[in-house]
Amino acid sequence: MNYQTQTAPIGTLAADQNKVLRNTYMMLSLTMIPTVIGAFIGTSMNLSFMAASPIMSSLIMFGVMMGMLFAVSALRNSVWGIAALLGFTFVAGMFLGPILQVALHLKNGAQLIGMAATGTGIIFFSLATIATVTKKDFSFMGKFLFIGLILLIVASLANLFFQIPALSLTISSIAVLLFSAYILFDVSRIVNGGETNYVMATLSLYLDIYNLFVNLLQLLMAFAGERD
Repeated sequence: MNYQTQTAPIGTLAADQNKVLRNTYMMLSLTMIPTVIGAFIGTSMNLSFMAASPIMSSLIMFGVMMGMLFAVSALRNSVWGIAALLGFTFVAGMFLGPILQVALHLKNGAQLIGMAATGTGIIFFSLATIATVTKKDFSFMGKFLFIGLILLIVASLANLFFQIPALSLTISSIAVLLFSAYILFDVSRIVNGGETNYVMATLSLYLDIYNLFVNLLQLLMAFAGERD
């Protein structure tokens, strides 16, 4: 009797964690639809005004993204949280327009986009599998990753003004490593019960994948892009 009393809550906890992980993956798959639609619209728009004022455009994009992130967080416990999340991913997809337009002007641009997407998928599934199968607690990485993220944001904002190509490549390289580590950290949190809200869990993983893809694509364009 004592054995059953002690193991029942553990079994229930494991079932709840698996449910959160399953719902997160389902929602993550769903977010790809508005992202692709948004990206298609973004690449079809005339974004020359952004090229004319890259600093202001980047700051506006950053502000819009942060505002929508706060909206998703505030609504995370209601059905409106799902709507806000899908709206955020649609806007995020539109904001992919500028980098996708630059890539598509390269001879092998479509190939590079495909390579970045494939690389992102391989990294995500590999690290998510490690975190899920081993069930190792990677929460100790949280403080280091947060500090790294703050430094990355500061460096990125600074480079908007300095426009140093070598610094841009360094930032993208560090970002690939940082967001890969965040995938391991975020999936581990879900598996070990550190995140129980699947809207927020989906948002975290989506941002990891989104930023990983963008920075991989930037690196591929810099080192493998074929210009006319």
